Amino acid sequence: MSSSSAAPQPSPIAEASPLSLCAREPHVPADRLVAEMVPPPRFDSVRFGTYIPDPGQPSQSEAVQVLESFAAGLGGAHASGSGKPRRGLLGFGRAKAPKAPAGPRGVYLDGGYGVGKTHLLASLWHATPAEPSLKAFGTFVELTNLVGALGFQQTVQTLSGHRLLCIDEFELDDPGDTVLVSTLLGKLVDAGVALAATSNTLPGKLGEGRFAAADFLREIQGLSAHFRALRIDGEDYRHRGLPEVPAPFSDDQVTRAAYATEGASLDDFPRLLDHLAKVHPSRYGALTDDLKAVCLTGVAPVPDQSTALRLVVLADRLYDREVPVLASGLPFDRLFSEEMLNGGYRKKYFRAISRLTALARDARGLVTG
Repeated sequence: MSSSSAAPQPSPIAEASPLSLCAREPHVPADRLVAEMVPPPRFDSVRFGTYIPDPGQPSQSEAVQVLESFAAGLGGAHASGSGKPRRGLLGFGRAKAPKAPAGPRGVYLDGGYGVGKTHLLASLWHATPAEPSLKAFGTFVELTNLVGALGFQQTVQTLSGHRLLCIDEFELDDPGDTVLVSTLLGKLVDAGVALAATSNTLPGKLGEGRFAAADFLREIQGLSAHFRALRIDGEDYRHRGLPEVPAPFSDDQVTRAAYATEGASLDDFPRLLDHLAKVHPSRYGALTDDLKAVCLTGVAPVPDQSTALRLVVLADRLYDREVPVLASGLPFDRLFSEEMLNGGYRKKYFRAISRLTALARDARGLVTG
């Protein structure tokens, strides 16, 4: 349900050789991580009014209505009871305050791939009547990375003065994340912060298939208690009426397009996978700074799960930034093994396939011959 811009057109003669992702090792200061907690460029202009519900899926219209009311309810005093949140670290933090009212302080959008959950989450961020500095938007990975960069206590101080925290792609991949996020969100809710999240997994089912979720049931139930779950049904809008996966191009076509497109990168796919292991996922956004297109040669099956999960994060950052991906080798629906697609991270892998396929379609105009 997001708007997508046209793929950049190749210039007749590139000014220089293509860029290389493998040559980049960005360092991202903590204050940039905080400042960038806003909806990504793909969702700059989305609003509830630009979301087009499927008439055959009433849950989509219902979700819009619930979220519009939720946003309107965040326009009053901060839930701590004061008219203004108290500011602190980096201009966002606040001092200790009375606890927020009892009951869920958040909404949780559950649904399949491509039903517009991120569109709705970004629309909620835009519709909430508060200054941008009092609203935060990031993926689950970006939130945990923020804790790693700032430390737990400073993250609490930084976010606890906010009206709203939006968490996209909410997933629990290990027990450490379960305890960390459960504790963090509990403290933020106590401080009066409203929550909104998207996921392909109901909050009570988080962690299933990834670790012994039953051993962390208390933390998972605590997370679930913070949210009102909204199920959004529908098919992946990115694939409606379109071919499933575009056919890959040849190495020569991809290379020529990279040289002809200003701001494009060109990398060998296996080498890029090796490079991702050397860059923290919190820096994958910076890895793609100023790129107009990503060109990859020799796309092949991902060799192991750790590598696959890193590729998922890169695919998310490229999709957020609307960077077309032109590739040779195997089509993107053959990246992950059957074992991966049937395992505990299957939803992440299907999301990556969906997003890379959309970016592959955006890139077709880069090939002129």
